[in-house]
Amino acid sequence: MLLDVITPHIEVTPSVCGGKPRIVGHRITVHDIAVWHERLGESIESIAASYSLKPSDVHAALAYYFDHRDEIDEQLRTETEYIEQMKLKYPSRVSAKLADGNGNVQ
Repeated sequence: MLLDVITPHIEVTPSVCGGKPRIVGHRITVHDIAVWHERLGESIESIAASYSLKPSDVHAALAYYFDHRDEIDEQLRTETEYIEQMKLKYPSRVSAKLADGNGNVQ
C-alpha cells in the first residue's frame, strides 16, 4: 500500500501566498524551501531549525518541488520578469539619492 506522505505537509489555498503550495500552517512556500536548499545550499536541518519546521516538512516540500519543478520554476521566471519591469517603470528614489552621493532628500 502506498501512502501519500506529502499531503500532511503541503497545502494549496487560493487565498494564501497567492495559491502557491506551502508548508501546512505556515506561509513558507515550496519555492522558498527549494531556493534555500537548491540555490543557496542550506541544509535541510538548517532550514527546519531556522523556520521552526520539522525536517519532514522540508523533505516533503523538496519532493513536491521536484515533482512540479517546471511549473514552480516558470512561476519564478514570471515573477522575476514582472519585478524587473516594475523596477524599470518605477525606479527607486532611494537608489537615486545614494547615487547622488550627497544624500539630499527632495
